[in-house]
Amino acid sequence: MRKIFLLTLLACCMLLGAVAQAAQITDVKWGVNKADVLRIVVDVTDTAGYAVDMEGDTLNLTVNADKGAQVPHSKAVKSSLADSLKIVDKGSYTVVRVPLKQRLLEKSYKAFVLKKDPATGRPFRVVLDVTPRQASYSGSGAVTTVVSNRPVVSNRPTKNNSSIKKNTVIKTSTAADKKADKKKSSSKKKNDNKKNTAAAKTETTVNKPVNKSDTDKLAVIKGNGRFSTSGGLDGKIITLDAGHGGSDPGAIGSDGTKEKNITLAITKIVKEILEDKGAKVYMTRTTDVDVFGPNASDAEELQARVNVGEKYNSDMFVSLHINSSVNKNIGGFSTYYYPKTDNDLRLAKNIQNKLAANFGVDDLGVRQANFYVIKRISMPAVLVEMCFISNEKELTLMKGQWFQKKTARLIAEGIEQYFA
Repeated sequence: MRKIFLLTLLACCMLLGAVAQAAQITDVKWGVNKADVLRIVVDVTDTAGYAVDMEGDTLNLTVNADKGAQVPHSKAVKSSLADSLKIVDKGSYTVVRVPLKQRLLEKSYKAFVLKKDPATGRPFRVVLDVTPRQASYSGSGAVTTVVSNRPVVSNRPTKNNSSIKKNTVIKTSTAADKKADKKKSSSKKKNDNKKNTAAAKTETTVNKPVNKSDTDKLAVIKGNGRFSTSGGLDGKIITLDAGHGGSDPGAIGSDGTKEKNITLAITKIVKEILEDKGAKVYMTRTTDVDVFGPNASDAEELQARVNVGEKYNSDMFVSLHINSSVNKNIGGFSTYYYPKTDNDLRLAKNIQNKLAANFGVDDLGVRQANFYVIKRISMPAVLVEMCFISNEKELTLMKGQWFQKKTARLIAEGIEQYFA
């Protein structure tokens, strides 16, 4: 009997230890910026998966973490979007419900995560940005909110399906995904020779050709020069952005595989293929680093990637990411664009068509999104989601050289077709 008692006591201790280590929500905060974008921040003691979905007029942010006893059941909100938010304890997960006062535009809410920062004492955070209708993109280059480079694929658990994989970061890519909004000056500075000043400005692209050369090379005016949209790959300037890096691992697979490593490996192969065909290719990062640097804000990191494309007067900007979802069965390729020029959609279609026609995985198609790096840059730009790290079959695929080389080759072929 003594032996049975000791074994039972040991099992109880192990169970209590597991419960103690479970991710727990310690606070839910909100704020509104000058563009009236509502930001909701959920502080969590450890990494936790999440999902976002609409339920009627209510926006739901589901976080795979227990609700701490100190967290209230509701909070008052002062925003054109909502008057309150409710924090609902579902036992194995928590739902932050935001009853909306107005109907949202498509893709007007984005979520991402911010990793734990021991240096500043900041916990792991799940962030949700919601943009009101009047704060949407005006066409003048103004951007109302910083979002990460990742769409959220929602599969919010119900009472009968309440488990979201622990320790999996489900992001909006990505992105991805990763720093906070930073206020930019609206007045133009006289000294445009300062480092990165011209590159950091958001320029309005003129969506019409201005001349036609003997080789039928169309050019469109952009912030620092012209971008070419035809005439073949030879001589074209292309900037490739390997998603995440450094302090930001991106999405993480069940075996610990990090998105940042897969995107970098594939981006390097794309660069090599394009350069072999005569293109001049720049990368936002060539190693495992933050592009702006450690402790950068969201805007600083994402703008640093944009700056590379602007600095070299690139003809296009291509950002590569790996997707993730709370639904492990979701998989496939997708390509995102923002319609700021006449050529963003065409570039997205050329790349997506190559991937969809040559891989035995789902074709999730071409989609429009407000992702920072494709919206704030002046030249045609796309963000490619190269399958799902949360899908076990695709995780196995993407770790192999065959997948990486084939994906890189098809992306390069789509780029070449765009310039044809």
